[in-house]
Amino acid sequence: MITVLIVDDQPLQRLGFRMLLESNPDTDVVGEAGNGAEAVRRTTDLRPDVVLMDVRMPGMDGIEATRRIVEAGGRSRILMLTTFDLDEYAHAALRAGASGFLLKDAHPEELLAGIRAVAAGDAVIAPALTRRLLDAFAPHLGGSPAGPDPRLAALTEREREILVAIGHGWTNGEIAERLVLSESTVKTHVGRVLAKVGARDRIQAVIFAYDLGLTRPR
Repeated sequence: MITVLIVDDQPLQRLGFRMLLESNPDTDVVGEAGNGAEAVRRTTDLRPDVVLMDVRMPGMDGIEATRRIVEAGGRSRILMLTTFDLDEYAHAALRAGASGFLLKDAHPEELLAGIRAVAAGDAVIAPALTRRLLDAFAPHLGGSPAGPDPRLAALTEREREILVAIGHGWTNGEIAERLVLSESTVKTHVGRVLAKVGARDRIQAVIFAYDLGLTRPR
């Protein structure tokens, strides 16, 4: 059973999400919040598997709430909801530590699949879409790092290859084909890379690769 906290400033929107999730056998709504500050408090108290977070809310918005939840180091993962595809809000949400984002008009099955993926530790956004998102907002990214990053030094040569491949937006299957490895081996390498660089998921690993200059926009 996946526990979910619904965060949205619109009561009818929260009701719609609740009805959908409560009709699903593997999701359980443990609470609601109407703004970012309340979301931070309720996440601390309830420790849900997934926080379904609206981006635009009065007071503390969903991006700042996400940043605070992630910095607190809890187990909850954030699935952002946004109105516009590839907007600056989505970019900022991912940089704040969200595990992905969906459009508010996503089909119910897409929302449920996204919640399951986030709860399992995966990124909701496909790697290629993540690449497209970061390409669109590359001007907002920092330049070359001031010095060598110790996390990069901790990677083996093969793990560094895997990180670069993740940064290019390749799937595990594509990495396996291009590096002549089995998919199970790639999956193991990806897990080690995420752990060593401190990335919560592939999205954060892509951002890490961009920040270090290991990959650049096309």
